[in-house]
Amino acid sequence: MTIMHTTYKGDLRTEATHLQSGNKIFTDAPLDNHGKGEAFSPTDLFTVSYSTCILTIMGLAAQNQGFSIDGATAETEKIMSKNPRRVGEIIIKFVFPHNDYTDREKKTLERIVPTCPVGGSLHPDIKQTITLSYKGE
Repeated sequence: MTIMHTTYKGDLRTEATHLQSGNKIFTDAPLDNHGKGEAFSPTDLFTVSYSTCILTIMGLAAQNQGFSIDGATAETEKIMSKNPRRVGEIIIKFVFPHNDYTDREKKTLERIVPTCPVGGSLHPDIKQTITLSYKGE
């Protein structure tokens, strides 16, 4: 079953449509690869899918255990390798909105990181640097 449809729009730009919702995502090649850099690049989406996957699973666990991570953020950075050109490292810094989580809640959040299906799908040569911090710490 097709759930997404992508069209090459020309000028190194694509438009991807999520068929169920109709939502669209545009990509542009990055400036350092002959693009305009006016939208996410495909490798940007690749790396941000990792952080959004982790946050989604954390949100589900928090919801199931009766606490909230609403307002949590993730700063996602990719470092490109040159030969071959590929993502060489993904750095994600999660910041949670307060520091009064219990030790049990913090452990729950920490244990989720290695269970993310996106992370589990990454090539083992891609370095993953992931940190969790709590405001006020």
